[in-house]
Amino acid sequence: EIADQIHIHMKSHGSQLAPLDSWLVLRGIKTLAVRMDRHNENAMKVAEWLRTQPKVKKVYYVGFADHKDYEVTRKQTTGFGGMISFAVDSEETVQKILKSVDMIMFAESLGGTETLITYPTTQTHEDTPLDIKERLGITRKFLRISIGIEDPQDIINDLEQAMS
Repeated sequence: EIADQIHIHMKSHGSQLAPLDSWLVLRGIKTLAVRMDRHNENAMKVAEWLRTQPKVKKVYYVGFADHKDYEVTRKQTTGFGGMISFAVDSEETVQKILKSVDMIMFAESLGGTETLITYPTTQTHEDTPLDIKERLGITRKFLRISIGIEDPQDIINDLEQAMS
């Protein structure tokens, strides 16, 4: 009787993982700590490099001591993650980066093992009203990058050639 109720709930609400998805979670969880360590290390290196670039006007990375959420993050986590946002000098620079990255993929999905870059103003926040986007700092000169587990110098090299 309980199994029948659970079956109806699962069928109606989709609140369960499929067997393959469950297996993938079990398989992936085994290397999660190692992958997160690499995301953290790589993101710090890339974020620090971005801060040195003349075409980059602002880097938003919670791993920087001057980030508004640094202290809270430091208290609540063991790392700062792989997500970096940054603003560049022009829309032309944005387009050049998005068209010229080679190893880094231009995609909306973030948080994987590969480095991905997204353009929030036309992707993740496309439907957000302009005044709200501007208040949030999501302008046409704003990019977001999810740092993967590749060699960090390869990520930097790809960004460098895309910006030059």
